[in-house]
Amino acid sequence: MFPPPRSFAPALLDAPLVRHARASSEKFTQSSGRGAPPRCRKGRMDMKEKIEALARQFQQELEGAGTSDAVEKLRVAYLGRKGSVTQLLKGLKEVEAQQKKELGQHINMLKKTVEDKLSQQVEAIRRAEEQRMVEAAEQYDVTLPVGSGAGSYHPITIVQRQLEEIFASMGFTIEDYKEIVTDYECFEAVNIPKDHPARDMQDTYYLENGQLLKTHTSAAQNAIMRKYGPPLRAIFPGRCFRNEALDASHENTFFQMEGMMIDKDISISNLIYFMKTMLSQVFERDISVRLRPGFFPFVEPGFELDISCLICGGEGCSTCKGSGWIELCPCGMIHPNVLKAGGIDPEEYTGFAFGLGLTRLVMMKYGVKDIRDLNSGNLKALSQFTHE
Repeated sequence: MFPPPRSFAPALLDAPLVRHARASSEKFTQSSGRGAPPRCRKGRMDMKEKIEALARQFQQELEGAGTSDAVEKLRVAYLGRKGSVTQLLKGLKEVEAQQKKELGQHINMLKKTVEDKLSQQVEAIRRAEEQRMVEAAEQYDVTLPVGSGAGSYHPITIVQRQLEEIFASMGFTIEDYKEIVTDYECFEAVNIPKDHPARDMQDTYYLENGQLLKTHTSAAQNAIMRKYGPPLRAIFPGRCFRNEALDASHENTFFQMEGMMIDKDISISNLIYFMKTMLSQVFERDISVRLRPGFFPFVEPGFELDISCLICGGEGCSTCKGSGWIELCPCGMIHPNVLKAGGIDPEEYTGFAFGLGLTRLVMMKYGVKDIRDLNSGNLKALSQFTHE
């Protein structure tokens, strides 16, 4: 049996042994008068034998390494800074120059073999572990009958699709837009410059890169104007975000549906007609509405379209803050500055825009008293809504 490789290599190539061989060679020359035998032949053969023995020893130890930790210990023992193969490479400096190339090739081949087999062993252990986990997993009878109950759409999805059908029948294009937008898209393009006090009305979530989560669907107005140009009719529903204090009628994540119509000679009468048509089809009954002046930087003049609270019948409750009315749809005639930013001549074209509160519309349609229920993820509560 060969001794452990880490102790054998330095002893084999120890300087005193080389000096002893040199002295023996000189003595042989003086006594016989013949040339000295090859001084490193025996050393070279010992090194080759050591490499072969180390390879056999590694293979034996590898077969016993059945865990990842054992494989790692083996790697350190052979390829680490003080490993057996590493010591062989360091020992080459004591070998005659003409022998270094051949022995170096043998050692490098051994190193490559060790690396490859260690990698293969790690992969084999991983596959075996996965197989053990599969075999130990709980078994199911796939032939058992399953529940036949179908899932349901979220009520906001139901109302959104209903509105899309209504507006599509009136010639509106349905658009989608991203939720992360630039400051320009969300504010400056809709006539809210950086120093405008209207920004205080919307507690905005800003990102580290300067972008933000859109606070209203109006952030898509500029892009859609530039995409289609006049004349255009488009709606673009989406999710919006504001740092709101949560209560029965306010959420930090909510849904809106923005709409625009731009053409020649568009007036407030067109706006009122489309809003009344939409509401009558959504609620399938007469709804009391009121139009009152409101300030929104992107429209002039601006209005608040309120509907009578359907939770309390207009008598006052926590949902409507006791007023009997629910703010549903800020709207108005598109401001000339917004048209200019969208590449449209306000001297030739006019238009209206509205921002319909989808979440609040759902509350009125289905009698949901608390807006927080819609984001609760409560399947028992949400699964009762169906869409025919």
